[in-house]
Amino acid sequence: MLLFFTEPSANAKEEIRNALIRLGSDQGRFENTNISVPSGWKCFLTDSLVLSSREDLVRLRSELSRFRIDVLSVKSRIVGQSLFCFDMDSTLIREEVIDELARFAGVYEEVSLVTREAMEGNLNFQDALRKRCSYLKDLPVTALTDLYSRLSLNEGVSDLLQRLRGKGTKTAVFSGGFQDILERFRTEHPIDEVRANFLERKDGKLTGNVSGRIVDKDVKKESLVELREKFRIEKENVIAVGDGANDQLMLSEAGIGIGFHAKEGLKNTIMNWVDFAPMDVLLYLFES
Repeated sequence: MLLFFTEPSANAKEEIRNALIRLGSDQGRFENTNISVPSGWKCFLTDSLVLSSREDLVRLRSELSRFRIDVLSVKSRIVGQSLFCFDMDSTLIREEVIDELARFAGVYEEVSLVTREAMEGNLNFQDALRKRCSYLKDLPVTALTDLYSRLSLNEGVSDLLQRLRGKGTKTAVFSGGFQDILERFRTEHPIDEVRANFLERKDGKLTGNVSGRIVDKDVKKESLVELREKFRIEKENVIAVGDGANDQLMLSEAGIGIGFHAKEGLKNTIMNWVDFAPMDVLLYLFES
């Protein structure tokens, strides 16, 4: 089944049909979904068209990108109890919290160098996080509270989380960021479970150390499996959403793994991603 997400004002059926013709695919039968989302983005779907390979799906996305049309390929839509697992930084929120804390501490350039070192493959995620956090030594713990008020949600996130709660969906956030931020986020948005890193503190200041097991790609995958079993949810009804390499195992373990405004490194390893639409279009994954 293919889902096509289009902007509210777009008349996109013709562009979709033409793109499929250029790819030599049977156009199948298109339907409008029987639900709507707060952002107004529309969804067309076809359950009579199957692309033969990931390469064909990538080519279709490329054909439609100039019209700002997103495409997801799923076996079926969600029926019954479901679980949504999200990354936090650059997924639910626009910012990377470690970078913003570094700005507070006046060490943004130093932290950026470590990030670049990790992206070049010279540091693994755990070592990179520890090294970046070491630069936060002596930053007042109150900076975490001050920073939270400056964070901004990605478009469609609030509406999605509220609608998921209305459907009885279980929700979780697994973050390579920090517990303080997620616990505050949890007081304002309907989230059932969180996993994040804890910054050590003493006498009201950060020590520059991270305590406990670091939430990396393995922990995210393990947490998804743990909650899937805890809530007794079928794998096909488990959705994972993230933007970076640290999310890849989680997305692969889910019934439907989706890159949201994802980095190229993640896109190269997954089937589905959303480049243009706000996050509330994920409500179209439900049958009703």
